[in-house]
Amino acid sequence: MSKPIVLVDGSNVAHSTEGEKAQLANILAVREKMTEEGFEPVVVVDAALRHQIDDRAGYEQLVDNGVVRQAPAGTDADYFILSFARELDARIVSNDRFRDRLAAFPDVADRLIRFMIVEKEVVLERRAGKRNGNTRGRR
Repeated sequence: MSKPIVLVDGSNVAHSTEGEKAQLANILAVREKMTEEGFEPVVVVDAALRHQIDDRAGYEQLVDNGVVRQAPAGTDADYFILSFARELDARIVSNDRFRDRLAAFPDVADRLIRFMIVEKEVVLERRAGKRNGNTRGRR
């Protein structure tokens, strides 16, 4: 039986470390964590990330090997991530709330897995199933 796919918002993950340049290590850490959790991670990034990442050679190698999938230049990776998630009935690892996409993708909140990276350790937000009721505004 194949593992469930999880889409990783690679640009969001790379930029998740406060005040630092986009980090390839963040993408690798989240990818490894999702594999350990029993998922098949698919990393999707904006084309602009190649100009922002701290390890460009390592990044280019991952793109060439198909580990990181780059959205076409001039397009929005968020659209591809949300579309693939719908098509594959997959979860999404991202701290983006995709507010500008809620009209087209109203179920996005149910797909999100939020995360933090502290000292190179990835911690995932655990939610039991889908959210019930209106939980917006809490935090």
